[in-house]
Amino acid sequence: MPARRKARKRALDVLYEADLRDLPPSQVLATYLDRIAKPHPEHLEYTVGLVEGVARHLDRIDELIASYAEGWTLERMPVVDRNLARIAVYELLYLPEIDDPVAITEAVELAKQMSTDDSPRFLNGILGRIAEFATR
Repeated sequence: MPARRKARKRALDVLYEADLRDLPPSQVLATYLDRIAKPHPEHLEYTVGLVEGVARHLDRIDELIASYAEGWTLERMPVVDRNLARIAVYELLYLPEIDDPVAITEAVELAKQMSTDDSPRFLNGILGRIAEFATR
C-alpha cells in the first residue's frame, strides 16, 4: 500500500473513532499516536495533517458534503463514507499539491475495501461534483 494511502487509512481510523465516540478528532489523534510503536512511520506526518485539517475545516467540509449529497444527509451516510468524504474534500479544497483525481480515486479505493458495495460510486459522484465546484 502506498504511503499516502496508509496515511489516509490511518486518518480514517482516527476520524471514524472520533465520529462514533463524539469526541474531538485532536483528542482521538493524541491517543492514537500514543498507541503506535516508535519510531513512527514517515507517513504518519501526513495522517496528522489530514486529521488536523479536517478538524479545523469540519464545518465547511460537512456543509459541502451535505449540499452535494443528493438525497442524503450526513447523519444517514455510513460513518466510513462520511469520513472518507471529509478526507477527500479536505484534500480537494486545501491541499493544492494533491491532484483532484488522486483525492477522489483514493477515497473510492478505500471505500471499495472498507465500506458497502454502493459506496465507491456514491463517493465518486459527490466528490466529482465538489471538485467541479472547487475549480470554479
